[in-house]
Amino acid sequence: QVQVVESGGGLVQAGGSLRLSCATSGRTSSRYAMGWFRQAPGKEREFVAYISWSGASTRYADSVKGRFTISRDNAKNTGYLQMNNLKPEDTAVYYCSSQGSAPWGDVDSRTFYEYWGQGTQVTVSS
Repeated sequence: QVQVVESGGGLVQAGGSLRLSCATSGRTSSRYAMGWFRQAPGKEREFVAYISWSGASTRYADSVKGRFTISRDNAKNTGYLQMNNLKPEDTAVYYCSSQGSAPWGDVDSRTFYEYWGQGTQVTVSS
């Protein structure tokens, strides 16, 4: 059974940084893409960042480009989201996701991912 667990969320002042981690277990191979999404109160879950299984390809939402960096350590089955220069509008629950065996849609679509974590809260105060 595949499990995805996020950690690293918290309360930070605007301009600060946080590093989220995403630990995946139960997979037989590291050849799966990972994605980060977020959901603010009253809003739909939105794409934040994507990384291919090798780490060679990444994609970011325009709203976080230049401030967030996605990475992964396949030896540890862990992905990361480094978030710098945080803004109050970044406040949301952040979800990690991993690609399943039959993804469909683009990498910034929720349908591309099969496994999801429970989320970690990030709150940015002004």
